[in-house]
Amino acid sequence: MYVPEAFKVVDEGEIEAFVQRYDFATMVSSPATGLIATHVPVVVRRETTGLVVVGHVARANSHWRVMDGSVECLAIFHGPHSYVSPTWYANSPAVPTWNYAVVHAYGKPRFREDGPFIETVLGELVHRYESHRAEPWRIEDQPSDFRDQMLARIVGFEMPVLKIEAKFKVGQNRRPEDRTGTIAGLEREKSSEGIALAEFMRAHPGG
Repeated sequence: MYVPEAFKVVDEGEIEAFVQRYDFATMVSSPATGLIATHVPVVVRRETTGLVVVGHVARANSHWRVMDGSVECLAIFHGPHSYVSPTWYANSPAVPTWNYAVVHAYGKPRFREDGPFIETVLGELVHRYESHRAEPWRIEDQPSDFRDQMLARIVGFEMPVLKIEAKFKVGQNRRPEDRTGTIAGLEREKSSEGIALAEFMRAHPGG
Protein backbone atom coordinates (compact mmCIF):
# COMPACT_ATOMS: atom_id res chain seq x y z
CA MET A 1 0.00 0.00 0.00
CA TYR A 2 1.24 3.47 -0.86
CA VAL A 3 1.58 5.34 2.44
CA PRO A 4 3.04 8.88 2.38
CA GLU A 5 4.85 9.71 5.60
CA ALA A 6 2.19 12.25 6.63
CA PHE A 7 -0.50 9.55 6.62
CA LYS A 8 1.48 6.68 8.17
CA VAL A 9 0.34 5.25 11.51
CA VAL A 10 2.83 3.17 13.49
CA ASP A 11 1.39 3.15 17.02
CA GLU A 12 0.55 -0.52 17.69
CA GLY A 13 -2.16 0.28 20.20
CA GLU A 14 -3.88 2.65 17.80
CA ILE A 15 -3.74 0.12 14.97
CA GLU A 16 -5.03 -2.70 17.17
CA ALA A 17 -7.94 -0.57 18.38
CA PHE A 18 -8.77 0.29 14.75
CA VAL A 19 -8.94 -3.31 13.47
CA GLN A 20 -11.04 -4.34 16.45
CA ARG A 21 -13.43 -1.45 15.87
CA TYR A 22 -13.72 -1.88 12.08
CA ASP A 23 -13.77 -5.67 12.09
CA PHE A 24 -15.66 -6.39 8.85
CA ALA A 25 -12.62 -7.30 6.76
CA THR A 26 -11.94 -8.04 3.11
CA MET A 27 -9.76 -11.16 2.93
CA VAL A 28 -7.84 -11.37 -0.36
CA SER A 29 -5.76 -14.43 -1.29
CA SER A 30 -3.63 -14.97 -4.37
CA PRO A 31 -3.29 -18.68 -5.14
CA ALA A 32 -2.01 -19.99 -8.47
CA THR A 33 -5.58 -20.21 -9.74
CA GLY A 34 -6.11 -16.45 -9.36
CA LEU A 35 -7.26 -13.83 -6.88
CA ILE A 36 -10.07 -14.67 -4.50
CA ALA A 37 -11.73 -12.35 -1.98
CA THR A 38 -14.18 -12.81 0.87
CA HIS A 39 -15.91 -10.15 2.98
CA VAL A 40 -16.32 -11.38 6.53
CA PRO A 41 -16.47 -10.22 10.16
CA VAL A 42 -13.40 -11.28 12.09
CA VAL A 43 -11.97 -11.31 15.59
CA VAL A 44 -8.50 -9.82 16.09
CA ARG A 45 -6.72 -11.32 19.09
CA ARG A 46 -3.56 -10.19 20.83
CA GLU A 47 -1.43 -13.25 21.56
CA THR A 48 2.12 -13.59 22.83
CA THR A 49 3.40 -13.86 19.26
CA GLY A 50 1.44 -10.83 18.05
CA LEU A 51 -1.93 -10.17 16.42
CA VAL A 52 -3.97 -13.06 15.05
CA VAL A 53 -7.00 -12.65 12.78
CA VAL A 54 -9.61 -15.39 13.23
CA GLY A 55 -12.97 -15.93 11.62
CA HIS A 56 -15.08 -18.32 9.61
CA VAL A 57 -16.50 -18.69 6.12
CA ALA A 58 -19.24 -20.81 4.62
CA ARG A 59 -18.08 -24.32 3.80
CA ALA A 60 -19.54 -23.75 0.33
CA ASN A 61 -17.07 -20.86 -0.14
CA SER A 62 -13.98 -22.39 -1.76
CA HIS A 63 -11.76 -19.62 -0.33
CA TRP A 64 -11.01 -21.70 2.77
CA ARG A 65 -9.45 -24.43 0.64
CA VAL A 66 -6.48 -22.16 -0.21
CA MET A 67 -6.00 -21.27 3.46
CA ASP A 68 -3.42 -23.99 3.96
CA GLY A 69 -0.75 -21.93 5.72
CA SER A 70 1.33 -21.38 2.57
CA VAL A 71 -0.74 -18.90 0.52
CA GLU A 72 -0.36 -15.25 1.51
CA CYS A 73 -3.50 -13.33 2.34
CA LEU A 74 -4.23 -9.63 2.76
CA ALA A 75 -6.89 -8.62 5.27
CA ILE A 76 -8.18 -5.11 4.61
CA PHE A 77 -9.90 -3.23 7.43
CA HIS A 78 -11.89 -0.24 6.19
CA GLY A 79 -12.61 2.76 8.41
CA PRO A 80 -14.64 5.92 7.71
CA HIS A 81 -14.22 7.55 4.31
CA SER A 82 -15.79 10.32 2.27
CA TYR A 83 -15.31 12.83 -0.54
CA VAL A 84 -13.75 16.14 0.49
CA SER A 85 -14.64 19.32 -1.41
CA PRO A 86 -11.94 22.00 -1.84
CA THR A 87 -14.67 24.57 -1.16
CA TRP A 88 -14.39 23.62 2.51
CA TYR A 89 -10.79 24.83 2.72
CA ALA A 90 -9.75 28.26 3.89
CA ASN A 91 -6.75 28.14 1.53
CA SER A 92 -6.82 27.94 -2.26
CA PRO A 93 -6.26 26.92 -4.94
CA ALA A 94 -6.98 23.31 -4.00
CA VAL A 95 -8.36 20.15 -5.56
CA PRO A 96 -10.99 17.59 -4.47
CA THR A 97 -9.77 14.56 -2.57
CA TRP A 98 -10.97 11.53 -0.64
CA ASN A 99 -10.23 11.11 3.06
CA TYR A 100 -10.17 7.63 4.56
CA ALA A 101 -8.62 5.31 7.11
CA VAL A 102 -7.51 1.76 6.33
CA VAL A 103 -5.30 -0.99 7.73
CA HIS A 104 -3.71 -3.81 5.74
CA ALA A 105 -2.73 -6.97 7.61
CA TYR A 106 -0.71 -9.68 5.87
CA GLY A 107 -0.34 -13.32 6.80
CA LYS A 108 -0.76 -16.93 5.72
CA PRO A 109 -4.07 -18.19 7.12
CA ARG A 110 -4.75 -21.80 7.92
CA PHE A 111 -8.25 -23.26 7.94
CA ARG A 112 -9.62 -24.97 11.05
CA GLU A 113 -12.37 -27.57 10.95
CA ASP A 114 -12.33 -28.54 14.63
CA GLY A 115 -15.66 -27.87 16.27
CA PRO A 116 -14.46 -26.24 19.52
CA PHE A 117 -12.39 -23.66 17.60
CA ILE A 118 -15.23 -22.78 15.24
CA GLU A 119 -17.79 -22.56 18.05
CA THR A 120 -15.46 -20.30 20.08
CA VAL A 121 -14.91 -17.92 17.14
CA LEU A 122 -18.62 -17.82 16.34
CA GLY A 123 -19.40 -17.26 20.01
CA GLU A 124 -17.02 -14.30 20.22
CA LEU A 125 -18.55 -12.66 17.17
CA VAL A 126 -22.12 -13.20 18.31
CA HIS A 127 -21.36 -11.93 21.81
CA ARG A 128 -19.84 -8.75 20.38
CA TYR A 129 -23.00 -7.83 18.50
CA GLU A 130 -25.65 -9.31 20.79
CA SER A 131 -24.41 -8.56 24.31
CA HIS A 132 -26.09 -5.13 24.48
CA ARG A 133 -29.54 -6.54 23.68
CA ALA A 134 -32.15 -7.18 26.37
CA GLU A 135 -32.65 -10.71 25.04
CA PRO A 136 -29.47 -11.62 23.11
CA TRP A 137 -29.31 -14.55 20.72
CA ARG A 138 -26.91 -17.16 22.06
CA ILE A 139 -25.46 -20.27 20.45
CA GLU A 140 -25.86 -22.31 23.60
CA ASP A 141 -29.61 -21.62 23.65
CA GLN A 142 -30.19 -23.23 20.26
CA PRO A 143 -31.38 -26.85 19.84
CA SER A 144 -28.38 -29.17 19.68
CA ASP A 145 -29.28 -30.60 16.26
CA PHE A 146 -29.67 -27.09 14.79
CA ARG A 147 -26.38 -25.97 16.36
CA ASP A 148 -24.53 -29.00 14.99
CA GLN A 149 -25.92 -28.43 11.50
CA MET A 150 -24.99 -24.75 11.62
CA LEU A 151 -21.42 -25.44 12.73
CA ALA A 152 -21.00 -28.14 10.08
CA ARG A 153 -21.74 -25.57 7.36
CA ILE A 154 -18.84 -23.27 8.22
CA VAL A 155 -15.06 -23.54 8.36
CA GLY A 156 -12.86 -21.52 10.68
CA PHE A 157 -9.53 -19.89 9.94
CA GLU A 158 -6.71 -18.21 11.82
CA MET A 159 -4.07 -15.88 10.39
CA PRO A 160 -1.07 -14.77 12.46
CA VAL A 161 -0.25 -11.25 11.25
CA LEU A 162 3.23 -11.15 9.69
CA LYS A 163 3.11 -7.52 8.55
CA ILE A 164 0.72 -4.64 9.10
CA GLU A 165 0.35 -1.23 7.47
CA ALA A 166 -1.94 1.59 8.55
CA LYS A 167 -2.91 4.70 6.64
CA PHE A 168 -5.10 7.46 8.04
CA LYS A 169 -5.48 10.02 5.24
CA VAL A 170 -7.42 12.66 7.14
CA GLY A 171 -5.95 15.96 6.00
CA GLN A 172 -2.66 15.96 7.93
CA ASN A 173 -1.04 17.58 4.90
CA ARG A 174 -3.42 20.56 5.11
CA ARG A 175 -3.29 23.60 7.39
CA PRO A 176 -5.30 23.43 10.64
CA GLU A 177 -7.97 25.78 9.30
CA ASP A 178 -8.46 23.52 6.28
CA ARG A 179 -8.97 20.47 8.50
CA THR A 180 -11.44 22.46 10.60
CA GLY A 181 -13.30 23.46 7.44
CA THR A 182 -13.32 19.85 6.24
CA ILE A 183 -14.85 18.60 9.49
CA ALA A 184 -17.50 21.32 9.35
CA GLY A 185 -18.25 20.56 5.70
CA LEU A 186 -18.61 16.85 6.37
CA GLU A 187 -21.00 17.53 9.23
CA ARG A 188 -23.11 19.86 7.06
CA GLU A 189 -23.51 17.10 4.49
CA LYS A 190 -25.43 15.10 7.12
CA SER A 191 -24.53 11.78 5.51
CA SER A 192 -23.69 8.87 7.81
CA GLU A 193 -20.35 8.44 6.04
CA GLY A 194 -19.44 12.11 6.37
CA ILE A 195 -20.42 12.31 10.02
CA ALA A 196 -18.42 9.16 10.82
CA LEU A 197 -15.35 10.60 9.08
CA ALA A 198 -15.74 13.94 10.86
CA GLU A 199 -15.82 12.14 14.21
CA PHE A 200 -12.77 10.15 13.23
CA MET A 201 -10.89 13.29 12.23
CA ARG A 202 -11.74 14.94 15.56
CA ALA A 203 -10.43 11.88 17.39
CA HIS A 204 -7.22 11.79 15.29
CA PRO A 205 -6.06 15.41 15.00
CA GLY A 206 -2.55 14.33 14.13
CA GLY A 207 -3.57 11.44 11.96
